[in-house]
Amino acid sequence: MALEPALYLVATPIGTAADITLRALDILREADVLAAEDTRTLRRLMEIHGVPVAGRPMIPYHDHNGAAQRPRLLAALGEGKSVAYASDAGTPLIADPGYALARDVREAGHVVRSAPGASALLAALSVAGPPTDQFYFAGFAPTKTGARDSFLQALAAVPSTLVFYESPKRLAASLRAMADRLGGKRQVAICRELTKKFEEVRRGSLEELAETLAAEGPPKGEIVIVVGPPVTQDVDEAAIRARLAELLKTLSTKDAAQQIQEETGIPRKVAYQMALAVGRVR
Repeated sequence: MALEPALYLVATPIGTAADITLRALDILREADVLAAEDTRTLRRLMEIHGVPVAGRPMIPYHDHNGAAQRPRLLAALGEGKSVAYASDAGTPLIADPGYALARDVREAGHVVRSAPGASALLAALSVAGPPTDQFYFAGFAPTKTGARDSFLQALAAVPSTLVFYESPKRLAASLRAMADRLGGKRQVAICRELTKKFEEVRRGSLEELAETLAAEGPPKGEIVIVVGPPVTQDVDEAAIRARLAELLKTLSTKDAAQQIQEETGIPRKVAYQMALAVGRVR
C-alpha cells in the first residue's frame, strides 16, 4: 500500500503480539519514518511479524524528549514523508505519549491518521463486568495523598463506570482511597496482565478488595481498575442521622463516619459532614 504523507498513530498489542492489525503491519512496513516510545519494543514487534526496518529512520519519541524530537518529525512530514508513531503498548495518546506530537502536526497543516487496535481501556471494560454504556476514563490518579483524595472526590458523583490505570505498587493504597472517597460498596474489577498468559480479573466491592490487596501485597503486571457506578439506593437521611447519634456515643466523628459509609455506601466525605453536623447539635 502507498501511504499518503501523514502522521499515523499506530495501536500496538498490550500483551499478545498477534493482536496487531493487518493495517498496522502495512503502515509499519511502508512508512518512510518510524517513531516509537521505545524503539526496542517496536523493533521486536516488527521482527515477530517479519516487517523489516530496511534502513529507515527509527526515532525514539517519549515524554522526556518530545520537545526536542517533534521538529525532526515535523520536518519529515514537511518533506512529504509518512511517519508512523507507536507508543510502548496500546493506542497512542490514551495515557501514553503522542498528544503534543499530534497537536503540533495538525497545527502545522499536516494530516493525522489513526490505525486503531489494542487498548487496555477497552479490553478491561469488555471483561470487567460493570456497565459499559457510559464510562469515564480517569487515567492515572495523582500519586500524592492529598491530590489523589481531591481527584477521587471530584469523581464520586459521576453517574457512570470509572476506569483507572494504576501501578502494582500503588494499587492497595489507591483501592483504599477509592473505598473512602467513592464508597466502599461500589463494585470494582481489577484487571491484570490483559491478553497475557497470566491474565486475571478479580471482582468484589471496593472495601473488600482494598482489604484483600493490603494484606496480599503488590501484584505483578499492568493494572486497570474498573469501578462500577455509584450505588443507587434510597438514603433515609433521618435514619442516618439517628444512627450517627448512636455511634457518636462511643466512636469518634471520623470512626462514626467510616461506619456509616460502610453500612450505607454513601461517600465518606458526605458521611463525615453529616457526622460533624450531628455532633454539633448533640
